[in-house]
Amino acid sequence: MNYWQYSFRPLGQEQREVFVAQLSMIGFEGFEEAGDTLHAFIPEQDLNEAALNELLSEGLEVSRKLIPPTNWNAEWEKDFEPVIVHDFASIRAHFHAPIPNVQHEVIITPKMSFGTGHHATTFMMIDYMRSIDLNNKTVLDFGTGTGVLAILAEKLGAKEIVAIDNDDWSIDNAKENIEVNACKKIELLKADSLHLGRTFDVILANINKNVLLVNMTGIRQHLQDGGVVIMSGLLSGDRKDIEAAVVKEMLKVDDQKDRQNWIALQISGKP
Repeated sequence: MNYWQYSFRPLGQEQREVFVAQLSMIGFEGFEEAGDTLHAFIPEQDLNEAALNELLSEGLEVSRKLIPPTNWNAEWEKDFEPVIVHDFASIRAHFHAPIPNVQHEVIITPKMSFGTGHHATTFMMIDYMRSIDLNNKTVLDFGTGTGVLAILAEKLGAKEIVAIDNDDWSIDNAKENIEVNACKKIELLKADSLHLGRTFDVILANINKNVLLVNMTGIRQHLQDGGVVIMSGLLSGDRKDIEAAVVKEMLKVDDQKDRQNWIALQISGKP
């Protein structure tokens, strides 16, 4: 299918991070940074020009061109770099050489995911995972995407993982990555919301503010007493609204990590 490539400039680093999050919410699927310019890609049939115009600020230069059907995997492979979280974990594609001196390695091929924009949230989620005990725990990965967090949870000793997402592409991609990493304890489900009828020791949710707010009651209902929630996909200014929803559900924000204008939160349930 055809894609629109929109180019926006000038944008500083902080402006780009905010703009990527906003564009993601109206259907843009990929982003590339080039100096003070952000290139953003959206399927031709998904473009909502009215929604886009609401995001544009005065002084922002905008141009676009129509991109014919493209091998996005090849485009992604040209620029993708492994994600390395201290000496704890690395996330690499199959075409990268193994990363030395890390405790855990996850191999993924996120089809149709190219460019930058999400590494900061993934980094913080993984950084939190190294500090919580997942051994013999039950884990829910809400919004699994490529399956990376579910895969890492199994490598960290979780006894049972349920990974859910709401689109077919993510389910297919996660299934492939789960198989590549030889995981045996992950149940993959397609779902739009949380209605699983059970609870978990740990809930991982790397999504975005709006989805988290809508599903906060479901998150609480699926959390064991004394359990832990790690969530990200949040901009620095999102904490106030998220924390209000957390408190309303009788949960508590225990800790926050910050990276490149994104935040991740560690949340606890009742003891």
